[in-house]
Amino acid sequence: MPGENGAVSKKACYIVMGIDSNGYKDVLSIELGEAESSKFWLSVFTGLKNRGIQDVLIFCADGLTGIKEAIAAAFPPTSRDYSHGRLSKMH
Repeated sequence: MPGENGAVSKKACYIVMGIDSNGYKDVLSIELGEAESSKFWLSVFTGLKNRGIQDVLIFCADGLTGIKEAIAAAFPPTSRDYSHGRLSKMH
């Protein structure tokens, strides 16, 4: 991705999806990040909370660095499933 000075930089694009109680999927956020960390994920979750997300039943993630700590800080009572979050398993 070209930066401000025309140099190419590596960034990852993270898509945060939610499934509501009726089974409807929604893209909640698309985030660009240079590195995974608990600080990065906490800022993502804080942004979601500021936009109205109040409760999360289950998080599904695939071993993302820092996500466990950020979930514990942002949504303490949430269940965590770290092994089933691959896109290939989502329908």
